[in-house]
Amino acid sequence: MDKKTFYWGASTSAFQVEGGYGEGGKGIATTDVRKIPEGIADSKIASDHYHHLKEDILLMKDLGITLYRFSFNWTRIMGDGYEENQAGINFYNQLIDLCLENGITPFPTLYHFEMPQKYVDDFSGWQSRKCVDLFVKYAEICFRHFGDRVKNWGTINEQLIVSAATDLNGNHEANPDLKMKNMYQMSYHMSLAEKKTIKVFREIVKDGKIGPICSMQVIYPESSSPKDILAARNAQDFLQNCFLDMSVFGQFPTSYSNYLKNKGWYPDYDEEDIKVLKNNRPDFIGINYYCSTCVRALEDGEDNSQLPPFYRNELFTLGNNPYLTKTKWMEFGIDPEGLYIGMRDIYERYGLPMIVTENGLAFSDVLEGGEVHDHYRIDYFEQHINQCTRLITEGYPVWGYCPWSLIDLVSSHQGFKKRYGLIYVDRTDEDVRECRRIPKDSYYWYQRRIKLKD
Repeated sequence: MDKKTFYWGASTSAFQVEGGYGEGGKGIATTDVRKIPEGIADSKIASDHYHHLKEDILLMKDLGITLYRFSFNWTRIMGDGYEENQAGINFYNQLIDLCLENGITPFPTLYHFEMPQKYVDDFSGWQSRKCVDLFVKYAEICFRHFGDRVKNWGTINEQLIVSAATDLNGNHEANPDLKMKNMYQMSYHMSLAEKKTIKVFREIVKDGKIGPICSMQVIYPESSSPKDILAARNAQDFLQNCFLDMSVFGQFPTSYSNYLKNKGWYPDYDEEDIKVLKNNRPDFIGINYYCSTCVRALEDGEDNSQLPPFYRNELFTLGNNPYLTKTKWMEFGIDPEGLYIGMRDIYERYGLPMIVTENGLAFSDVLEGGEVHDHYRIDYFEQHINQCTRLITEGYPVWGYCPWSLIDLVSSHQGFKKRYGLIYVDRTDEDVRECRRIPKDSYYWYQRRIKLKD
């Protein structure tokens, strides 16, 4: 890995680290109003990055990273969702300038789960094409204010998740059939918004690069049965290829399209969309990877209604992979080689450069004597970085690696019981304390790893 062309980074997302609720003109986001289990931290304070900005960037500098992958908080940039908020723009200008002053390349994602609740209240959010236009407006504001200094951009983080998670997008339809149709319509509008955004990006940030951040799905069949093999192929189309095919090629996989049409769930579209979808290709693909997935064919009469929406179909259901080590928070198992398998497949299908934008191990870390000894996370990172080296050695264009996450952050439904950070944030779900930053053993290991030449 050539240090001149390869970025060693770290990642966060705005709603999970920033806090600063109600400060600096920030509006109300879907992540501010979603139901959180009792006794679990919400995002109103999170890791208090909003008030620890300079300290966190100095910790990044000391760590030695050359890229910081973060996200803009849509409701900090646009307040109520309709007009730009100068105070929020000033905050991100400060973040970007501090990164650059400390030799760190800023790499923002436009949409990482959080969106204005006002859109949900006014027109059902992504169910309406109004949301497409407002996303493009938001993106244009970001490009115009930050594009002179920011040259690498992510569009949508994990469209698979944000399309399906009702507490993130406001799809609270009671009729289950209509709710599924809404999900696919919302996802289509996200894809259309991404394509229109890329078109605007080319006009404003002429020397920049932009791409989607996908939740990479490495799908194994539970057995060598042809039914399980077909189930795995179908799962690949439904959980990954439908999003990336649209991002890169401007169309859905045929099998996916046929299924949605047969169910009556195929999204409504305008004929003029087709040209927009086909003509605005991304420059790279961001890869979020934690573990692989095992699936099998759904048996007759089997109930899969309790699974997440993207698993609710007649084509496949979750299986079990006995060959992987499972942990409390990594219930699918730890699979470093899956990173290699998945990224190799993505490159062969799409032919675009790739960057690992998220890769991490969740654990309920314990602070002992002012230190966190997370050897398990070091082992996880080492094995996955070795797979990146393998890809690069074989000629695959991988231009960066970003652990998830730089600091401990609030997890969607587990708060601060589930930690990913290289840096410990000294707070609990119920006691915020001062959110003191304490580098873990993995921080110092990564610091040494970055200093190596390859």
